[in-house]
Amino acid sequence: MEVLDIARWQFGITTVYHFLMVPLTIGLSLLVAGMQTAWHRTGNPKYLAMTKFWGKLMLINFAMGVVTGIVQEFQFGMSWSEYSRFVGDVFGSLLAIEGLVAFFVESTFLGLWIFGWSRLSRRVHLACIWAASLATVASAYFILSANSWMQHPVGATLGPNGRPQLRSIGDLLTNSTVLAAFPHTMFGALAVAAALLVGVSVWHLARRKGTDTPVWRASVKLGGWVGVIAFAGVALTGDLQSKLMFEQQPMKMAAAEALCHTEKPAGFSIFAVGDVTRADCESVKSVTVPALLSFLANSDLNSEVKGVEDLVKIYKAKYGENYPNDPRMGSFAGKPIEYVPNLPVTYWGFRLMIGFGALAALASAAALWLTRRGRLPKGRWFVWAALGGIATPFLANSFGWIFTEMGRQPFVVVPNPSGVDGVWMYTAQAVSAISTTEALISLISLTTLYGVLAVVEFFLLRRYAMAGVAGVMPPKPEEPDEGENKKSDDVLAFAY
Repeated sequence: MEVLDIARWQFGITTVYHFLMVPLTIGLSLLVAGMQTAWHRTGNPKYLAMTKFWGKLMLINFAMGVVTGIVQEFQFGMSWSEYSRFVGDVFGSLLAIEGLVAFFVESTFLGLWIFGWSRLSRRVHLACIWAASLATVASAYFILSANSWMQHPVGATLGPNGRPQLRSIGDLLTNSTVLAAFPHTMFGALAVAAALLVGVSVWHLARRKGTDTPVWRASVKLGGWVGVIAFAGVALTGDLQSKLMFEQQPMKMAAAEALCHTEKPAGFSIFAVGDVTRADCESVKSVTVPALLSFLANSDLNSEVKGVEDLVKIYKAKYGENYPNDPRMGSFAGKPIEYVPNLPVTYWGFRLMIGFGALAALASAAALWLTRRGRLPKGRWFVWAALGGIATPFLANSFGWIFTEMGRQPFVVVPNPSGVDGVWMYTAQAVSAISTTEALISLISLTTLYGVLAVVEFFLLRRYAMAGVAGVMPPKPEEPDEGENKKSDDVLAFAY
């Protein structure tokens, strides 16, 4: 096995794992801030209970996200040092801003929120959770800006040392790619949080135990509406992203449709039967919606969409047929370049992303309908469906990122078709000069560690989710004196 393959597997495993936590933290932080705002404005105790319960789950997930996220940046030096040397002058600025500004603001105000329940005024305490949640959103924006630069490099020129040099930070932050990716990611994060609210709340409602029914009913309603709205937002912003990809990375979108031959107009493939691994698609039979792909690509039902075969010819003419004959390329030096990404991954990943997203929206809509007008869940099928629905937006996000990252191969920095000459890099050029043994040890160690952390996170989330409101708001003694009341408040604050 090549070092490149091992490094890609490692980065893929750790990144997908980490991104299971990122959208949940983003979505829950915004919803928890909204819950506390409702409590601040109305004084209704159910909103306080919602804030504390869902806030506890958010904090567990945030802690795990921090631990696993640190590894991501270390990997740039461990496994992808050549990439780091090439893009460091541009990419590093965005990571520095994210770490020094957004993450520290997020952590600081989250700490104030955790320990400030009995020490800060209600208004200041509310401001802390909003500052933390908005800093989380800002952190996501800077990371997405860095990723978007890899997908569509702007704001840089090729320096005399053969590496990109930053020309305009404003261009990086207003890249058309990030302006489309950011709202798409935010709606996806809200969908993840909404599914958790619906699943856990339906389970508690089905038990019909305790006096916390208003808390779970309000959580189902909030999660259901947020889930439906989030899916609509994902669909609209996804359409915008698709149009940009057809312009900026036409090979990725042709691969997503297994469109091997140029068509005018081009139909959208709903389902394919046959061997999609072959770039000539001779054995592939697709069920298509006529002209829909042309509309998605250019908002024109009669527009032409180039297929994989024609795009390969264009890429070879522009970027060459073989990798550079450079010893640093290892076994890839001088070999033919495979410009077609993994077709089964791109084709089915794109459809699984859409399919699981639709299932998440369906689960949210079903929860709203089946709990309307004071109804309680009936039938174990609904409870199990709601619990299973928690996984669907996570899967949609994961398949979406796998499609986005693997669809740009063989490039780690994709050429900008409209300019920025020379600012692009093959993935085979980016890997560190390490041995296969070193790469395997790193892969096995990190995968094992992340597996243990996954068990720990699942155990903690499951434990506190099943404990319900009592797990974060234990009942107060009857008629406590002033000293006991203050002690109880301090204990609750420490619990956070």
